[in-house]
Amino acid sequence: MIAQIEGLPAGTVGFRAHGQVTSADYENVIVPDVEAAFALNRKLRLLYVTAEDFTGFDPGAMWDDAKMGARHFSGWDRVALVTDVSWLRMTVTAFSFAIPAQFRLFRAAELDEATDWIKAP
Repeated sequence: MIAQIEGLPAGTVGFRAHGQVTSADYENVIVPDVEAAFALNRKLRLLYVTAEDFTGFDPGAMWDDAKMGARHFSGWDRVALVTDVSWLRMTVTAFSFAIPAQFRLFRAAELDEATDWIKAP
C-alpha cells in the first residue's frame, strides 16, 4: 500500500510504502499524483519512505516505477529515499548512477533530515 505524504511544498511529491507495494498502488496513487504535479511543474522532487511494515514490491510495481521514471527521465530535481531495508539500500546504491537527479539515501531515523533536504532551495 502507498500513502501520500502531506505537507510538502509545491513541486514536491512524497509517498510512504506499507506492506507489499503493488502495480495497483502505482496506478491508483503514485502515477496520478506524479502526473498532476508534472502538469504544474517542469521539475519535481520526490521523497519516498518505506514504513516499518514494508515487505517489498510486486514485479508489476517495479515495472510501473521504471516506466514512470523513463517517461519523466529529465524531470526529477531531487530524490530522497528513506529506508532501512538492506536489499533496497544496496540495489539503489548500485544503480544510483542512473538516477537523473540529485539523489540521497537516508536511514529511517533521518526522516527529518531527508524532509529538510528535499524542501531546501
